[in-house]
Amino acid sequence: MELKMRAGHKGTGPGAITPDGCAVELYSRLPAGAEPDIIASAVPAGARVLELGSGAGRITHPLRERGFTVTAVDESAEMLARVRGARTICGPIEDLDLGETFDVVLLASFLVHTSDPEVRRGLLRACVRHVAKGGCVLIQREGEDFHTRVPRERADPAGFTVRIASSEPIGDGVHEVRAEYGFPDAVWTQTFRTRPMTRERFEEALAEAGLRVDRYLTEDRIWVRAVPAA
Repeated sequence: MELKMRAGHKGTGPGAITPDGCAVELYSRLPAGAEPDIIASAVPAGARVLELGSGAGRITHPLRERGFTVTAVDESAEMLARVRGARTICGPIEDLDLGETFDVVLLASFLVHTSDPEVRRGLLRACVRHVAKGGCVLIQREGEDFHTRVPRERADPAGFTVRIASSEPIGDGVHEVRAEYGFPDAVWTQTFRTRPMTRERFEEALAEAGLRVDRYLTEDRIWVRAVPAA
């Protein structure tokens, strides 16, 4: 069944585009960067990981190479078709209920900043539902200057350029962001909506879901290790 594009989300460029504007071919090319090392440093070796919003396996594959067992969840069948070596589940994250728990639940890619507060609550409830006793939830937040240091551009060592071209407030605390990715043989754009949250508001959202910050994993506080509050 074909999924409808979400309001305010769109993407351009070669290949399939997901409902939130992500290009499947683009995300299959993007390197993992430092994320797998950050994750591995915060959890036990060989942990069972539930990766929510895995996309084409950008983080999945390096985690598998490091010895983690990964269950990858995404709403895009086209994205999951690119995932190798992991169990895959296709469907909306906020509706997920596998009836099992994991040592680590991973919510990366700034998904916690979804523009819809009710969807955010659903995402965090899914995290709580699936984290094992003694386990943790790892969350990736937007940087504190994500919406103010615009436009900005970065040349990646892998041979492409990523540019955050604009971030415009559109009302009710929501911003519409346009990103551009330039490769030697192709160009992609993605427009999406996001809800900026201060550190305090982020921690309040965790508390509403029954989570608390255990520690911030990076100096910029983008990566967070959270645990059940009770």
